[in-house]
Amino acid sequence: MSINLLEIIRKTVSGSQYVNNLEEPFHEKFLTRKRTYELKRETVNQLRKFANKYVVVAFSADWCKDCAANIPVLALISESTGLEVRIFGGLKKNPLDSKVKWRIPPSPPEVETFNVDKIPFILVFNTEGKKIGEIVENPREPTLEDELLKIIMKKDR
Repeated sequence: MSINLLEIIRKTVSGSQYVNNLEEPFHEKFLTRKRTYELKRETVNQLRKFANKYVVVAFSADWCKDCAANIPVLALISESTGLEVRIFGGLKKNPLDSKVKWRIPPSPPEVETFNVDKIPFILVFNTEGKKIGEIVENPREPTLEDELLKIIMKKDR
């Protein structure tokens, strides 16, 4: 499956914009994580080499604790490497319909396109719009930057 990255970029905000524009009480939680997290320098240096070949797209909600832990780190990775990170924010659960997880709107309709179940839902695409990997909720590797590098290295051989 290939996607139109230009369309996705048009409909999303950068990781930094997302973190900086959240409203209280969530803004401070995301911002504190971004300020206090220390990226692994050697991993970031490796990611920098691939930054122009990949785009990361994530689905997030301000109320989600895993998003508060991982989305600010994605913003930092983007700032430190130049890797394009785009965020679909504002996801809301649908309490009125047990068969439909997300309420659209305010959740973006892309939650259905990408079958988003758990968040953050982080997708990695090459510049042609082909999905090369995903991270659901939390990285399996020790850090998010390690997990991104592993996904990219697997596809960049």
